[in-house]
Amino acid sequence: MSELQKKIVIVGGTSAIAEYCARFWVANATVDLTLVGRDIAKMERVAADLQVRSPQSRIRVISINFNDPKLISQTVESIQSGGRIDIALIAHGSLPDQIICQQDLVANYEALTINGISPVLFAEAFASRMQADNHGQLGIIGSVAGDRGRKSNYVYGSAKGLVEKYAQGLQHRLASSKVQVTLIKPGPTDTPMTAHLRQQGGKLARVEDVSKAVTAGIESGKAVVYAPGKWALIMLIVRNLPNAIFNKMDI
Repeated sequence: MSELQKKIVIVGGTSAIAEYCARFWVANATVDLTLVGRDIAKMERVAADLQVRSPQSRIRVISINFNDPKLISQTVESIQSGGRIDIALIAHGSLPDQIICQQDLVANYEALTINGISPVLFAEAFASRMQADNHGQLGIIGSVAGDRGRKSNYVYGSAKGLVEKYAQGLQHRLASSKVQVTLIKPGPTDTPMTAHLRQQGGKLARVEDVSKAVTAGIESGKAVVYAPGKWALIMLIVRNLPNAIFNKMDI
């Protein structure tokens, strides 16, 4: 691999935000890019598009079960064995129906697992290997929903709250190393996952803008990135609302 190349891994490579991040990265450099996901056919379509955009880049796809700790460890180890990783982005997840999660504990469990436990297992796997190399930038996509539990999405929010606390712990652990951990907190973004919000008239950020904030935040080594940036102020207010006021809000 050329010294000019970066070795990048994207977990959840078929998500809209991840796909646009990949487009930014291949547009700016010749890269060694690995997409990790569950839907192999969709990943291959994404990879083919990226290859056209950057013919000199090396693009691979890996399909695994995101909820299997052993497979997660083996996959990250296999990728790392080909050379140290420069950037890893953990971007997978789903937006569950809160009411269904309240009524069905299986759905609740699955939502908590794919949005919380699975991302932190990937984070641990990448962080351990990056720490051994004393090199790398790890980006983890959380959500503004993790800043304070709200009745409209507290199952999803609690999973993202777990991701946030885990990322904080990794940042503390790796503070004396050259490994950088960035937690990204997108607000509602116009992706297939939020199509129902768009139909309900919700104001959604452009996925291109959010993805630019993600890539810029990771490469600058910021600890926390709100995307778009306005959500930093919005969530500061939400986090600090007194319960007497907060509990009267329909959010």
